[in-house]
Amino acid sequence: MLKLKDVNTFYGNIHALKDVNIEVSEGEIITLIGANGAGKSTTLMSISGIVPPRSGEILFMGKPVHNIPPNRIVSLGISQVPEGRRIFPHLTVMENLDMGAFLRTDKGGIKEDMEYIFDLFPILAERRHQAGGTLSGGEQQMLAISRALMAKPRLLLMDEPSLGLAPIIVQQIFEIIRKINTEHNTTVFLVEQNAHLALKVANRGYVMETGRITLADSAKNLLSNEGVKKAYLGL
Repeated sequence: MLKLKDVNTFYGNIHALKDVNIEVSEGEIITLIGANGAGKSTTLMSISGIVPPRSGEILFMGKPVHNIPPNRIVSLGISQVPEGRRIFPHLTVMENLDMGAFLRTDKGGIKEDMEYIFDLFPILAERRHQAGGTLSGGEQQMLAISRALMAKPRLLLMDEPSLGLAPIIVQQIFEIIRKINTEHNTTVFLVEQNAHLALKVANRGYVMETGRITLADSAKNLLSNEGVKKAYLGL
């Protein structure tokens, strides 16, 4: 579904991604783990077209997307839940969700997806007329995920969904990720600091260090890898 081939991305003169190769197959949950500043978020930003690569290719469903603007990438079926949630704080929950569906014209489908989201996150249904900025951190994360889902993505990019949340909410978010993947038939590319939970939910994983992929394996094998345990799992 998604293929990064020898991707090099720069911020000015800073070489952030170095010959990155990643593949995501339809129906998978893939996770990218690594230390702060390793290049994980930049990888997602390159896929989304926010920080286009200087060289290499990004293919989605076999077609290049590394040279097209972000709104076109969304319309092709890639949606991102950004780090730090980035909801619209002065808009209501409903208005935030409408923004997610901005590029869609299928009113019936939008209504169905809105109902699905309110089933997934009943608290958002209760708070539908409340300003996004008045929600708790966990509720804002639910809203950020829901807004991305309203674009009806085939591939959902998630950047640090557990960041700054209480452990009980983190567990809930990871259960929802699994649900979105299985019930909503959405492929998920997950960037996450909580490597243990990310590998528990994923099919496969990649390890990134200073802009390079240093390891790729099944999530199960990465969980039992001594180097990964020591560096990322605190074991």
